[in-house]
Amino acid sequence: MSTYTTAAYGYVRVSGKGQLDGDGFARQEAAIHAYAKAHGIKLVRIFREEGVSGTVEVRPALAEMLVSLEQNGHGIKLVIIEKLDRLARDLMVQEAIIHDFKKGGFSLMSVMEGADLLENDASRKLIRQVFGAIAEYDKTMTVAKLKAARDRKRAATGRCEGRKAFTKETVPAALKEALESIKKLRHANPGQKRMPYPEVAQALNAMGLRTVQGKEYSGANAQILWQRYRKLI
Repeated sequence: MSTYTTAAYGYVRVSGKGQLDGDGFARQEAAIHAYAKAHGIKLVRIFREEGVSGTVEVRPALAEMLVSLEQNGHGIKLVIIEKLDRLARDLMVQEAIIHDFKKGGFSLMSVMEGADLLENDASRKLIRQVFGAIAEYDKTMTVAKLKAARDRKRAATGRCEGRKAFTKETVPAALKEALESIKKLRHANPGQKRMPYPEVAQALNAMGLRTVQGKEYSGANAQILWQRYRKLI
């Protein structure tokens, strides 16, 4: 039978919506569980921060965890994280959160950086700030490199972000049908007054046609569709 010396919460964070289905949570939680088991700590709950940047100080899961630590009367005073950049990448944000922990009398352990991260001795504070500065630098450089790569691609090809333009070979059947319908509604009789795009959109929707995203047409996106892709029919 396991004998626990203390109880703790875990805190995990991924920074982007696209990471929610990746291995970020699983990796962090596995590391926290292993650390808790090795140190005789009962892990009561893991709080998940979903899609929140490490440069943002206000976070729903962190706030919920701090309220639970302060008000629930369970006596839990310890939080385990995988590493400091999961608490925060930005050094100032990291120090602000650590200040909240210290103010509440809580303890913080990191699987990577060790225990007692909130101590005020010069060595521990230096280590904490060094790791925070490294995480902040890594984040800044990652953003800078991504921007440089986008700029380089844009300079070489004339475009970077956004959906790739359709060609006659790749245009979806529904989009082609919508284009042909717009042509009939607005351009079949050159001498006559053209149907306004809001009415065109209503006609497309009545025919059961939808945008590439599966939404109903509006006058604006019917107009954009025609202006951008009319040469495909």
